[in-house]
Amino acid sequence: MFGIDFSPLFAPWEERKLLLGVVYHFILIYTLAIVGFVLPLILLFSFQWHILLLYGIWYYYDRDSPKRGGYSSEWVQRWTIHKWFADYFPVKLHKTVDLSPSHNYLIGCHPHGIISMAAFANFATNGTDKYLKFPGIRFHVCTLTSNFKPMIRRELLLLMGAIDASRESIEYVLNSPETGRAVVLVVGGAEEALDAHPGHHILTLRSRKGFVREALKTGAYLVPVYSFGENEVFEQVENPKGSLLRQFQSWVKRFGGFSLPFFHGRGIFQLNFGYLPYRKPIDTVVGAPIPVEKVENPTKEQIDELHELYVAKLNELFEEHKQRYGVPAETELVIQ
Repeated sequence: MFGIDFSPLFAPWEERKLLLGVVYHFILIYTLAIVGFVLPLILLFSFQWHILLLYGIWYYYDRDSPKRGGYSSEWVQRWTIHKWFADYFPVKLHKTVDLSPSHNYLIGCHPHGIISMAAFANFATNGTDKYLKFPGIRFHVCTLTSNFKPMIRRELLLLMGAIDASRESIEYVLNSPETGRAVVLVVGGAEEALDAHPGHHILTLRSRKGFVREALKTGAYLVPVYSFGENEVFEQVENPKGSLLRQFQSWVKRFGGFSLPFFHGRGIFQLNFGYLPYRKPIDTVVGAPIPVEKVENPTKEQIDELHELYVAKLNELFEEHKQRYGVPAETELVIQ
């Protein structure tokens, strides 16, 4: 009707629950962020200030948790709705080798995509069976400091193992005497999101060396990870470098600290437009860890050498698995 493809009105529960899983994820990302900022005002002006006071005391007491490893809850990460979210696409987690619990790891996730679906599904939840595939490993997904500001959403993210993406936070986890800790970092960040177009494999990595420095300072093994299909789940308006749109997006990123990709997916009741992702498979391949010797004050040469090795291993991972997961043989990984 009118060129719009509507979802089946009476779809079976097996299909509906998967849509519910992805809707929940977007409530966590967007709706809870808004609620978390508006709720204090509602409490204040509805004369429920005592609830706000109690939360304020808790917030002050707990203010450093995002930079102190959080309080990851396996129970929360095993919620069934996370499995529904992963199965919606589906997202699948593939390991090439075991990760020994006797080491700590810094995991680089690529590409960023529009909203980093794979990093969330694989490492912030047990939706793809991370506890079964990597026993003894505790994962901590890094996210922006601003994500820990809205009330309720903040605590939920911490229960899912999320931590602040700052240097202080990463070093706190990786310097822990308790081994088997893995910090997950989506290296390309906001800049890479602007290159997240279907069929494209463009990474912002050439100048990103801070994570390598942290690996050297803490002795954490580096692990390259690539998610085939991450860039396929949304359509983004064409924004080639040099275009007016890209210049505007770069300006927003420079002054606002976040990127502003113009994208769309599907809706809840129709399949043509909206902000829910399309149902397209995402296959996340976890590469072999790169051993790293701890260096308290790494030199530029040491950082450059390890960064070059990491890029080479990531490219090998991409080349080895690309055809298996639907990428044409002639497609190359572009690193800029």
